[in-house]
Amino acid sequence: MGRTKTLSRSRVFENPYSPEDTGWLRGNLHTHTTVSDGNLSPQDTVKAYTDLGYDFLQLTDHDIITDISALDACGMALIPGCEVTAGGPHILHMNATARVKPAADRQKVINEIAATSGLAVMNHPNWEPHFNHCPQSVLQSLKGYAGIEIYNGVTRRVEGNPEATDRWDMLLSNDKIVWGYAGDDNHQEVDRGVAWVMVQGSDRSAGAIVDALRRGSFYASTGVVIESIRLEGRHVLVEAPNAELFHVCSNYGRVVARVPGPSLDFTPPSFFPATYFRVEAFGHGDAKAWTQPFVLHVR
Repeated sequence: MGRTKTLSRSRVFENPYSPEDTGWLRGNLHTHTTVSDGNLSPQDTVKAYTDLGYDFLQLTDHDIITDISALDACGMALIPGCEVTAGGPHILHMNATARVKPAADRQKVINEIAATSGLAVMNHPNWEPHFNHCPQSVLQSLKGYAGIEIYNGVTRRVEGNPEATDRWDMLLSNDKIVWGYAGDDNHQEVDRGVAWVMVQGSDRSAGAIVDALRRGSFYASTGVVIESIRLEGRHVLVEAPNAELFHVCSNYGRVVARVPGPSLDFTPPSFFPATYFRVEAFGHGDAKAWTQPFVLHVR
């Protein structure tokens, strides 16, 4: 009788972050102006975010691309955008070089966004009284979108839950690998500087920033500052000077490790019974930050 060969397979976590210490750029991706229902003009909105120290800004008025070509960028990178609103769950059209007509068929909207080199992000899924602005079955069935808003600032003051990591973990656990974004959804002064993304890199051009947002080289935050995210072999190392606690989360949001801040050194065991892990950092009060997922590949 012949012997059965046992093929050894390596378990590798995919790392969306660069190993180089290139710094971070702060930006808001979900911003309304007087072109739709915001309280400031486009130029005054740009100035308001400049005053907050932001590095980039995307204007996303409802169902229209606000012209940014004549604006004084005040040293920031400006990204054209739009929030596709009419007809169904709201979709953030990032890098909107051409307007996509709202359609009840949201898959058609996503396809048209992708066809023009844009990114589609499903906005505030837990908005509305029953946290059902976008049902989970819809999120699971749609294809080709970059991610979801895991934190939406304006939902702090309207019906619903601003945080949507529950939705994110359900998607990740069912093999839909999408990124987690955060944004102010700015309409009024109280909405500004609530939630943002930190893009890894030093290139301040809009194109480089969009590329980083496409490949997951960023983290989302409401106040915790992460200085470095590294994956060395099977070790994930996170430095966040104002983090008081880290959670390492895995399938369906299970917390598999709790580590005091400000430093995290986590090594998943070789038998790690999960398909991904991600890190949440908790600071003072409501301050949090979320890394993108490290997804397991068996080779």
